[in-house]
Amino acid sequence: MNLQLIYAFIASFITVLLVTPFVIKLAFKIGAVDKPNARKVHQKITPRIGGLAIFIGVVVGYFVSGLYNERMTTIVVGAIVIVIIGVLDDMYELSAKWKFLGQVFVALLIVRSGLMIDYVNIPFTNDSYELGLFAYPLTIFWIVGITNAINLIDGLDGLSAGVSSIALTTLAVMAFLGNTPLILTIAVIVIASTIAFLFYNFNPAKIFMGDTGALFLGYCISILSLLGLYKSVTLFSLIVPIIILGVPIFDTSFAIIRRLVNKQPISAPDKSHLHHRLLAMGFSHRKTVLLIYMFGIFFSVSAIVFSRLLLWQSMLILLVLLLVGEIIAEVIGLVHEKYKPIISVYRKVKARLEN
Repeated sequence: MNLQLIYAFIASFITVLLVTPFVIKLAFKIGAVDKPNARKVHQKITPRIGGLAIFIGVVVGYFVSGLYNERMTTIVVGAIVIVIIGVLDDMYELSAKWKFLGQVFVALLIVRSGLMIDYVNIPFTNDSYELGLFAYPLTIFWIVGITNAINLIDGLDGLSAGVSSIALTTLAVMAFLGNTPLILTIAVIVIASTIAFLFYNFNPAKIFMGDTGALFLGYCISILSLLGLYKSVTLFSLIVPIIILGVPIFDTSFAIIRRLVNKQPISAPDKSHLHHRLLAMGFSHRKTVLLIYMFGIFFSVSAIVFSRLLLWQSMLILLVLLLVGEIIAEVIGLVHEKYKPIISVYRKVKARLEN
């Protein structure tokens, strides 16, 4: 790691520490605040454009690190558009349709620049499959899906920022091991900005990152993972970023299952997400966040190990992750308290063995 990258980290970190108090004042002036309601955990009006401070920190790191010398104009423009969408949503609460259209527009910009997955290498063979026109919807889906992933777990003080920092650190480690300096540099300055923001965002939060931060961090993670997958990938390498984002994907997947089982609309809001269930089990706000951090670290370490193993070993890791995720969901009641298929089978087998 060169000195310029260290300077960029420090510059981004200090910038966010200095800028965030001004962003808090700005949020109150423009009405970008989050008011308590039945679904939310916080009890007081809180400013929610903290992502603007993270973005400013990344901009400073962008210039200090020398990233402006790289050919990444479209990526920068996409980031600016995402932040504008986030700020407008935090101020005026845009409809889901307009936010989605804005994200698709940004994804189209990225695809038009040529940054997309063109080939997929088939496991167990030396063959590669050219995606052709299918590369466009796949890449757009990838960017929009991951951009929204962080927003889905933005429910407790410091949760999204911490989970994002863990995911970004994983991408940075993999970039370092894979000798990809561009990915490493972007990841490092975003990590610095996000960790600095946690000083204001950890419980009790003085400011929320809002959609400004959640969408921006999701966008950064989507672009970093896409840069790592650029052009030709194996089917299993596509799984690595999904494992890194294991926490939001895990929570979202079981939210969909929960609503289907309970015969509710998939988009219906509820208070049965991962953090809600941990709070209901008696964990404090901070302990709930720290537990989910540990869950995120577990997924991240698994992703690094997954990427370094042979194919059959990677498949074994994937099966273990799916099994562990299912058991955790059953223990904490993510679907409902009676949904315990694996635990029920285990209890029946244990009872028979004991008899």
